[in-house]
Amino acid sequence: MQLGLVPYREAWELQRSLAGGVSQGAIPDTIVMLEHPPVITLGRRAEEGELHVPEDAEVEIVETDRGGKSTYHGPGQLVCYPILDLRRHGEDVKKYCRDLEEALIQTLAPLGVEATRIEGLTGIWLESPPRKIASIGIHISKWVTTHGYALNVDLDPAPFTEWITACGIEDAAFTTIARELGRPVAVDEVRPHAAGALADVFGLELDEIPADEGHGLWPQPLHDQLAART
Repeated sequence: MQLGLVPYREAWELQRSLAGGVSQGAIPDTIVMLEHPPVITLGRRAEEGELHVPEDAEVEIVETDRGGKSTYHGPGQLVCYPILDLRRHGEDVKKYCRDLEEALIQTLAPLGVEATRIEGLTGIWLESPPRKIASIGIHISKWVTTHGYALNVDLDPAPFTEWITACGIEDAAFTTIARELGRPVAVDEVRPHAAGALADVFGLELDEIPADEGHGLWPQPLHDQLAART
């Protein structure tokens, strides 16, 4: 499902609807790709003191059920929510996280960005010096996954360091694909690489679901918005 700019809470409700269908075997594994308006999400391990958002900042703050600490989402960032039944993919949480990391590395490679893992740190990084380009935070219930990853395509990374202690890491540096390539990069340029990498890593055959065929899978307000865009 290739969506546009979707408010975080609506996307979260969509994930829960899809996860219910996947868990019951009513629908196949589904991957949702979208962007969010400015929002800070707090994972289950978020701690007091991670937020230092200016009073005049136009950003939503949402407590979530995903793992990890705090992170920032905004336009210009590709957010990917794989709704997968891990009973078909190994029933191994650590392997799932490594597979998401591998999918991100494969997404960036054809764009000319060489990314890697760094021992002891979450997400995907560039070296050197170390700078983070993608964050991962997941939730698994009855072996069905929600949440996923956020890849910085072309946005101002300042909120990661000025508004929060992103991912709980002090003094972390953040970057974007556009910054690394020295040119503007549209999220739509990255989407096909992201879909292809996920298909390759998880052994999926992906067919795009038109937005107007999704009625019943998500709350009506979101469906109305999506249908209006098609």
